[in-house]
Amino acid sequence: MEYTHEVDCMYCVAKGAMHDPAPIPEEGNWVKAKQVDDISGLTHGVGRCAPQQGACKLTLNVKNGIIEEALIETIGCSGMTHSAAMAAEILVGKTILEALNTDLVCDAINTAMRELFLQIVYGRTQSAFSENGLPIGAGLEDLGKGNRSQIGTTYATKAKGARYLELTEGYILSIGLDEHDEIIGYKFLSIGKMMDAIKKGMSPNEAYEKNIGTYGRYAEAVKHIDPRQE
Repeated sequence: MEYTHEVDCMYCVAKGAMHDPAPIPEEGNWVKAKQVDDISGLTHGVGRCAPQQGACKLTLNVKNGIIEEALIETIGCSGMTHSAAMAAEILVGKTILEALNTDLVCDAINTAMRELFLQIVYGRTQSAFSENGLPIGAGLEDLGKGNRSQIGTTYATKAKGARYLELTEGYILSIGLDEHDEIIGYKFLSIGKMMDAIKKGMSPNEAYEKNIGTYGRYAEAVKHIDPRQE
């Protein structure tokens, strides 16, 4: 260690109190984190790219400082989906400190990693008070059946009103309108369930028909419109 002449000539004063780090909640324990392998927890974070063209929701499950599980969901940019593919390979197996200082290909994913890092090292994780935390694989629970991201895509103009395109239930096939042309329900296709059925041997047409549902007062609608065509 190199010291300046001024410091080298100073009298050495003994250090008194230890001033340990404050304990943070981690997987049902209070931990005084001093090293990266003291950190555990599952949490989520959101980031956006500099031009705000797209966003990323990142979910990490960290055990003893190592990222054991990663869920990367992106929206708004075609290139960002390919960045997510690379980031899925990059993140797992790294310490959270390594991941913070690794190029995750996309601004939004890098920003999400930064936000997650802050939550994790300050003990603000989803599993902070869960004994032993959450098992590897818990990240998939956010996706539900069919393992598809929860997406809400709607569009509206002052001239023509609102169009529901995709909601939690699935891909919107048609919107139901009442006698005042107000939306009172919609018909949707659960794409994840449909694809699962096709993979199990069901014909595409049958799988399509069996995974259509409605929401709201769709059956009472006096008019139905295709939100993508009408």
